[in-house]
Amino acid sequence: MLIKYNTKDVELLARLMRAEAIGEGNLGMLMVGNVGVNRVIANCLDFKNIRSITDMIYQSPGGFSGKDSPLFFSSPTTLQKQFAERILKGETYHPATNSLWFYAPNNAPCKSTWFNQKLAGNYKNHCFYEPAIGVCNELH
Repeated sequence: MLIKYNTKDVELLARLMRAEAIGEGNLGMLMVGNVGVNRVIANCLDFKNIRSITDMIYQSPGGFSGKDSPLFFSSPTTLQKQFAERILKGETYHPATNSLWFYAPNNAPCKSTWFNQKLAGNYKNHCFYEPAIGVCNELH
């Protein structure tokens, strides 16, 4: 287990993963979960006071836009909750493994940096960005 979590956290993370990446399929949702958990693990940059799934989802400014999507407000499926629990237990998927940010550039190529962070890679329509080694020791 990477971070402490309860049933409510599993449900919240599953809802966020769905809202942010259902169009990217199962692997895309898992990668979004990686980024979310990384923000809780990391005690650096914009995430110094993010210590729980709730903190991460509702961070303002800087939180996830998916929390405002209609997809966020309905109950997650059993499969989506299983995905969230897998991520909370430590599964990671490249290029989200150490990433703290992602965005969808609307059919444009990924920028080499975003918010001064380097491109870790992309999956379908999402570009993932990670801090340099040594910046967030909890991730590297």
